[in-house]
Amino acid sequence: MFVNQLPRYEILSEQALDAIDATWRRLVSEIGVDFQDDGACDIFAKAGQRVEGHRVRLDPEYVLERVAQAPETFDMQARNAARSIRVGGSNMVVASFGGPPFIRRGDKRAEPSLAESSDFVRLCQSFPEIDLVGRVLEPSELPAETRHLDLISMLISLCDKPLVGMGGWRTRSEDAIAMASIVFGGEDRIREKPAIIEAVNPNSPLRFDDRMIGTLLAFAEARQPVLISPWILMGASSPVTTAAALAQGAAESLAGIALVQEVSPGCPVVFGTYISNTDLRSGSPALGTPEAMIATLAAGQFARRFRVPIRIGGDGHTGSQLPDAQAGYEALMAMIPTFLAGGNFVVDTIGWLESGLVSSFEKFAIDIELLRMLEWTFRPLEVNEETLAFDAFEEVGPGGHFFGCQHTLDRFRTCFYEPLLSSRDNLDRWTRKGNPDTASRANDIVTSTLERFEPPPLDDSVREELDAYCERRRREIVASGEIAY
Repeated sequence: MFVNQLPRYEILSEQALDAIDATWRRLVSEIGVDFQDDGACDIFAKAGQRVEGHRVRLDPEYVLERVAQAPETFDMQARNAARSIRVGGSNMVVASFGGPPFIRRGDKRAEPSLAESSDFVRLCQSFPEIDLVGRVLEPSELPAETRHLDLISMLISLCDKPLVGMGGWRTRSEDAIAMASIVFGGEDRIREKPAIIEAVNPNSPLRFDDRMIGTLLAFAEARQPVLISPWILMGASSPVTTAAALAQGAAESLAGIALVQEVSPGCPVVFGTYISNTDLRSGSPALGTPEAMIATLAAGQFARRFRVPIRIGGDGHTGSQLPDAQAGYEALMAMIPTFLAGGNFVVDTIGWLESGLVSSFEKFAIDIELLRMLEWTFRPLEVNEETLAFDAFEEVGPGGHFFGCQHTLDRFRTCFYEPLLSSRDNLDRWTRKGNPDTASRANDIVTSTLERFEPPPLDDSVREELDAYCERRRREIVASGEIAY
């Protein structure tokens, strides 16, 4: 878990912040938000809000009162206590990506298998830069109705970090919560200290569908954290202007948080908003763009008004088809403002290609390198007698060099960032290695990491209880025709 101790970068004036604030208030009160679930609408109606069909018009002061009930920080327990995390404050926790329908490794682009999904979990477990892990792929060989059971079971077996839920319908969320409670000693134990978080994405603009609401309600009732995070593409799901998208994102996220708090006052939440733009020539998502960078910086500054943990930014997003230069610079354009703006919860950080359609093994290693470099960059600069190194100047004197002086010898192993992926070989050495490019070196890192992997221990009794739960739920889902995806 990285602690971001540097000052936050702010680009908006107080006048601009107040204008965005006034606009989200108008959006929720004058236009309203659609909640396509009768139960959610009944909850708001009983709270005194204006409900017409599925359209809910919210009093902004009511929304702020509910948001104020959420904690500024919250803890999540891990199966390995040393990997437990605190979300909020100056902390930045990084979660794996979730659910792309394709994988890429080398020249192969295909539907993922359970084995490949397992490999991605092994990688997430292996690198300390990743703090939470959830469903990383949707294995095509497993039945859609019950595959979430296999994925959660596999996730628990291979990973001892806090968990991210499976998404989808309420029943799928309830299964994820139930299986987490088995691991941590019962429902009461995870109510006291959460173990699993879920993302709820509004259907921008200004709508929550029944699937997302079902997930929200399941997690709120179990007092597990809920990330409410619109995924806004300017020009498609919002107006083309960043200011309008910021106000819309705030309206959607705050409305969702209000519902969480109405169901379960004090339930942990994360205020989320992701904003990028559409390529208006093709209609495709454009990620890692200057517009997205500006939106992330502004969203972080505005979100801090609400005193809850925040998810802002595009994380490791890219529209590139390959783990190439475009993938690297777009991911960096997305990650840098997240650090500058003080994002607390970072998702979809590793492995993204093709605007989220593809998880790439090579891009995973590239993004780990980016995270490592940014975490190194965002450490406070130490200025003291030792770092000013006057004794080294005395030893070397004018015209000398510092390679062999005592100050260097005392610090040479740790004074500079040591790359995981980047090549610093001279041309001759690089040529003798076979001219490996970034993707080739990334693949080598993935291969060696998977070869060394050893799963964390899991108590046999927990494994047996999980297996029994999965078997029972498979029979129930198949017998009832239940939709759980």
